[in-house]
Amino acid sequence: MICIRGAITVEENSKREILESTKKMLFAIIERNELKIEDIIQIQFTMTKDLDAVYPAVAAREIGITDAALMCMQELYVQDSLEKCIRCAVLCNIEKKQRDIFHVYLAGAKSLRPDLA
Repeated sequence: MICIRGAITVEENSKREILESTKKMLFAIIERNELKIEDIIQIQFTMTKDLDAVYPAVAAREIGITDAALMCMQELYVQDSLEKCIRCAVLCNIEKKQRDIFHVYLAGAKSLRPDLA
């Protein structure tokens, strides 16, 4: 079992943008790590306090992640931190080692992990 991290930023607090960006992040995690939907056990989502138009879990359900447990939380606020950011931790039941997986940081979230960009 492994955990894959991901993050993406959005330009505006809108339902459309949050859902599209969350899907983009999830598809990138799935493709880069050669996952099947049924490999996903749980996804924990966080969003910064400036995002509240929709739950990011809605995007996961819309792409077929219907059996995994999904949780949505507000990211801890820290002064001068990255704004309009959606993060996720995807818990998967696969045989890969943690060192062999690819974390995905897109758009402005690349600044969170420049070592992975």
